[in-house]
Amino acid sequence: MILGHGGRITIGEWCYVGVGTRIWSGASIEIGNRVLISHSVNIFDNLSHPIRAAERHEQAKQIFTLGHPRKLSLDDRPIKICDDAWIGACAMVMRGVTIGEGGIVAAGAVVTKDVPAYSIVAGNPATIVRELSPDER
Repeated sequence: MILGHGGRITIGEWCYVGVGTRIWSGASIEIGNRVLISHSVNIFDNLSHPIRAAERHEQAKQIFTLGHPRKLSLDDRPIKICDDAWIGACAMVMRGVTIGEGGIVAAGAVVTKDVPAYSIVAGNPATIVRELSPDER
């Protein structure tokens, strides 16, 4: 889903995006090759709503009456998901994150910081569980 105020989503070759997954872009989301995104994942390159309550209310009124605003500052920050990454079911990937090559995000994790290449992260917020061994790469 490319939001009305901008956004660009690119998806590489041989990728899978599971049922119920939503990719929300106000800036840019780059998905590499052979990336597996499981079911019900959410990927946000923005805050989705303004921080200030009055601005949230005005945004909601505009969406309800006129559609998504064309001009809106949601502190968009690009996301990059590198080749051979795997994002588990129901995970959330938040703005400004890079998931390194071969990185694995456990089911239900909330990713708020970069995931190093060939590492597994889990939890809320996601932290490194372990690095993949050379024979797992």
